[in-house]
Amino acid sequence: MHVNNNSSVQKHQLPGLEHQTLAGCQDGLKSFEIWRQTIAAHAATPVHSHACEEVILIMGGSGVCRFEDREIPFKADQTLVIPGNVIHQICNTGDEDLHIIATLAASPVEVKSETGAAMALPWNA
Repeated sequence: MHVNNNSSVQKHQLPGLEHQTLAGCQDGLKSFEIWRQTIAAHAATPVHSHACEEVILIMGGSGVCRFEDREIPFKADQTLVIPGNVIHQICNTGDEDLHIIATLAASPVEVKSETGAAMALPWNA
């Protein structure tokens, strides 16, 4: 058992997205990871999927979750539940940063592009 100081966890950047793995395989976890992400106004995650389930707590801001041919709107104090193997994208539709905490049921999480190719992520390097 240990306590992580979240403010000192390394931050990684993708265009319009800041990521921190707050707990994961670096902590000896094998069955889940917890991520904190900030998505800039009008930015989005890459379109992607992963074999594991994902639960996303919306801490601040608003947006839509795109999957299949649908868009599901969300806002602060809501939770998104995403089944495994669903191609999806989290989009910030607001004028302020979108703040989320994601729990994923795998560690490390293997992310794939919409074509099914492995997606290299800077926090898995």
